[in-house]
Amino acid sequence: MNPIYVTRPSMPPFEEYIEEIRELWQTKWISNSGAKHKSFRTRLSETLDAKNISLFSNGHMALEVAIGAFEFPQGGEVITTAYTFCSTTHCIVRNNLTPVFCDINENDLTINAEEIKRHITEKTVAIVATHVYGLVCNIKEIEKIARQYNLKVIYDAAHAFGVTVGGKGIANWGDACMFSCHATKVFNTVEGGITVFNDDTVYSKIESLINFGFNGPEVVRFIGPNARMNEFAAAMGLCNLRHFDEELAKRKRVADRYNERLSDIKGIRLLQAQPNVTQNHSYYIAFFDGYSKSRDEIQKELSQDNIFARKYFYPMITKLDCYRKYAHIQIPITKKASDTVLALPMYADLTVDDVDMICDIILR
Repeated sequence: MNPIYVTRPSMPPFEEYIEEIRELWQTKWISNSGAKHKSFRTRLSETLDAKNISLFSNGHMALEVAIGAFEFPQGGEVITTAYTFCSTTHCIVRNNLTPVFCDINENDLTINAEEIKRHITEKTVAIVATHVYGLVCNIKEIEKIARQYNLKVIYDAAHAFGVTVGGKGIANWGDACMFSCHATKVFNTVEGGITVFNDDTVYSKIESLINFGFNGPEVVRFIGPNARMNEFAAAMGLCNLRHFDEELAKRKRVADRYNERLSDIKGIRLLQAQPNVTQNHSYYIAFFDGYSKSRDEIQKELSQDNIFARKYFYPMITKLDCYRKYAHIQIPITKKASDTVLALPMYADLTVDDVDMICDIILR
């Protein structure tokens, strides 16, 4: 049997992509904000219901540059969570800021807004919160806290492309919001990142930061990286946008079948849809807590049948070697989630028969 991985990238018809990039052979303009880049940004503005969009070479650079654009004082504290991908924390630390880890909610695994206040000190400069698996943070409460304490809010929305709250695109909350367009994400440009800035003054310098800090052919105003999205990636984004709604429908079919098979099984907890929030079904997550077999045993049994589920996110950030100095922090809900979570295969082309086979192995 061919292997079934936890994710597989959605790709447009081969001929469609070839046609999209054909003009690149004519213009020879394949980087530095060419025609595809500009067209993609315009289309994204419509799709995401957002303005001030910047395109990056990858999601990590999108978030790292976004945080750096606010020019927080070195050593400033950023309230965040340990239930995220290491990139989120790396982006904070690489900007010479100090992560302060807050626990998460058990129901949606996002930052516990009720605990944020007790972590605020005179050094706190921002909240960096992750929308997890397409489930959204308590955006209204976070916004209220940020206004009260004069903090910036930056969302890691790597999993949340296409998600809306009350019909409004998720990028409309916070001072900045980052989406990842990595191949494993619900929407991809092969590799890439998007940042939406709701802070107009910060956005005005971001295009310079993306390109080494250049602000003209002979003027370098900022110390910036090379974080530009190339034309081939933008072209893939244009193609995949045309099929995005279709891909979401396919993912929903997969999620619905998993729900039919795994709901109400003792010892297996599934995530529930949030009211007034559109789902993008970016991942299918199950927690094995009190089930007849442990999470690790289930993962092993699946792998023996060439099915590769993933412990995502495990280990939690404070257990990673590079963040061991934070290992003493007590974040019990984060720990429990990390110790029991398993991301089951989820992608648009996964068949219902494949889902049934996966569920049969889990339930047998």
